[in-house]
Amino acid sequence: MTTPRMDAFWMPFTANRDFKQNPRLLSRAEGMHYWTPEGRQVLDGTAGLWCVNAGHARPRIVEAIARQAATLDFAPPFQMAHPLAFELAERLTELTPPGLNRVFFTNSGSESVETALKIAIAYQRLRGEGQRTRLIGRERGYHGVNFAGTAVGGMGPNRKMFGTHVAGVDHLRHTHDLQRNAFTQGQPEHGAELADDLERLVALHDASTIAAVIVEPMAGSTGVLLPPKGYLQRLRQICDKHGIVLIFDEVITGFGRLGSPFAAQHYDVVPDMITAAKGVTNGTIPMGVVFAKQEIHDAFMQGPPGIELAHGYTYSSHPMACAAALATLDTYAEEELLTRAARMEGKLQSALHTLKGLPNLVDIRNTGLVGALEFAPRPGAAPGRRAFEVFLGAWNKGVLLRAAGDNIAISPPLIINDSQIDQIVSTLAEVIPTVE
Repeated sequence: MTTPRMDAFWMPFTANRDFKQNPRLLSRAEGMHYWTPEGRQVLDGTAGLWCVNAGHARPRIVEAIARQAATLDFAPPFQMAHPLAFELAERLTELTPPGLNRVFFTNSGSESVETALKIAIAYQRLRGEGQRTRLIGRERGYHGVNFAGTAVGGMGPNRKMFGTHVAGVDHLRHTHDLQRNAFTQGQPEHGAELADDLERLVALHDASTIAAVIVEPMAGSTGVLLPPKGYLQRLRQICDKHGIVLIFDEVITGFGRLGSPFAAQHYDVVPDMITAAKGVTNGTIPMGVVFAKQEIHDAFMQGPPGIELAHGYTYSSHPMACAAALATLDTYAEEELLTRAARMEGKLQSALHTLKGLPNLVDIRNTGLVGALEFAPRPGAAPGRRAFEVFLGAWNKGVLLRAAGDNIAISPPLIINDSQIDQIVSTLAEVIPTVE
């Protein structure tokens, strides 16, 4: 296969000039593997982009998409609907923590975040607290790339080129503490007190101005940062104390990544809303979801009849996305994939931690079927250069991983087996010593 012309496509989150000089192309996928146009097999150690939880080209999902395209390719979601949307919403609420039983459909994680933040502000207004418009995110958080998501996000490179974003936003301190928690297996012991940073922001801004706090229960895109034991519970308590809506961004952790359907169940903390996407359709058709507590939903169902929430998207509850999601849920259920990460966690943990002591490796983190290796920055080089070279080395040896700053993230499909975990780790063991 000849390499296509590459001038027109402006690639997202990519070093375009470098990539187009030495492209890394994928042309086929099945199960745990990709294939390049030349026929080289590559083990998928990233579940695509944290999304292909059941593995690639699953027949039930493929058939559902094709069947739906031939039956009802599109239906307008404003003042109209189709049956699959209601069926899917009911199925999804069977997986959520108690009380999170209302579903709003979007098309991506970014849109789910925007939706949840708008709902939170509107909800405060409906309950007579219209002055609550401030949003609180967290340093090193990632909440998509729309304006509000970028504003509450806390990853500097994602923010610096885009002006002031959305006004009235502040950030909690991040929870990463190499000095106390390096090479922890599972949740870190130290750092629950960092949740009290929310009290500092309450004192600074006054609780009466704060609508919502949004955090990833486990921060993924920044390099897999686990919450310290007790941290999320303390955050829930402070939000309850001050009437602040708590939103969990579970775009990465939703649908089995940690060994429970959602991280809220894994950590035993129930937020007021959950944002999700990625794994809901196994990455096949774009779709996002916002789960809201019934009391939030019901606050909008007052007053005279009419449109209660002036918000939505042309492709909200797209029929093909709904068909893909329903087939995905069936696949998860048949193969018990939403809890499989809990059974595989020990294998991934023991394998990853054998890498301790390799050159420039300053931390290893893991939980469920997700892990990260953190490297010391290379003096005088661009941030993340060492991790990117490890990524390239693994790619050349037939394993796809993800470079995230100074970290390598591992988040394979939930169908991964022991020998494939060993392949990922043995590849890293070969590559890391070659990177100066």
